[in-house]
Amino acid sequence: MSELTGRLSVFKTYKLYVGGKFPRSESGRVYEVTDSKGTWLANAPLASRKDARDAVVAARKAFGGWSGATAYNRGQILYRIAEMLEGRRDQFTAEVAAAEGLSKAKAAAQVDAAIDRWVWYAGWSDKVAQIAGGANPVAGPYFNHSAPEPTGVVAVLAPQESSFLGLVSVIAPAIVTGNTVVVAAAENAPLPALSLAEVLATSDLPGGVVNILSGRTAELSAPLAAHQDVNALDLAGADEALAKDLETAAADNLKRVLRPAPVNWTTDPGTGRLLAFLETKTVWHPMGV
Repeated sequence: MSELTGRLSVFKTYKLYVGGKFPRSESGRVYEVTDSKGTWLANAPLASRKDARDAVVAARKAFGGWSGATAYNRGQILYRIAEMLEGRRDQFTAEVAAAEGLSKAKAAAQVDAAIDRWVWYAGWSDKVAQIAGGANPVAGPYFNHSAPEPTGVVAVLAPQESSFLGLVSVIAPAIVTGNTVVVAAAENAPLPALSLAEVLATSDLPGGVVNILSGRTAELSAPLAAHQDVNALDLAGADEALAKDLETAAADNLKRVLRPAPVNWTTDPGTGRLLAFLETKTVWHPMGV
């Protein structure tokens, strides 16, 4: 066409993020995502149980390299993600405003807080051992030291009411300490999470450290809670009934479970989630004479 006024819009195709790649759901399903007023925004992939299992495989594959990286390196990578989010601030502001029915100013404040939170957690990467470990006094000629280690693969149900700030607030503390995650995005507002995947893919974060699925929270969480290769669950986005069922399923292989609780995502997050998915390794060593 010679007239720009006749140009057709190019609609964005949202995809899952698994193992550093962007597959469609193996089921071929999608579902409609609407804004707070019911206006259609996009079709999001409706992930299946197999997609969830594939994401766990990707997370486990990435765990060795990510947990073995230096804390300094993990902090650098998280800071790089914050840099890239800053560059796409306007896009995320528009998506958050549509997803949560916020004004542009309030959505921008949420995005700014999310970027700042990435930076905050990046700074904890090489400091968390100082509050979660140390030398222990023992009655004997031994050195006794405790040090934190990542739990493993963590399945995260993203908060339903905070599509971006809440999402960042559950992903960042889990990965900065060396865990890898499978994330079920907010069911009715998955677009900010799927766009975050594009940032993660073009940062220095290794593929598989973060895997993002969109779809029905209950459908995705059931296979994750029962999966024998998932080590922990963050149930931030589960209601009370679903949380109880998932906690029961998680008991089969003694998963760590962080139960849902009312959270104001705009306040100081503290170190609770930072420490929730850490194990403590204690080493004894004779002093010698």
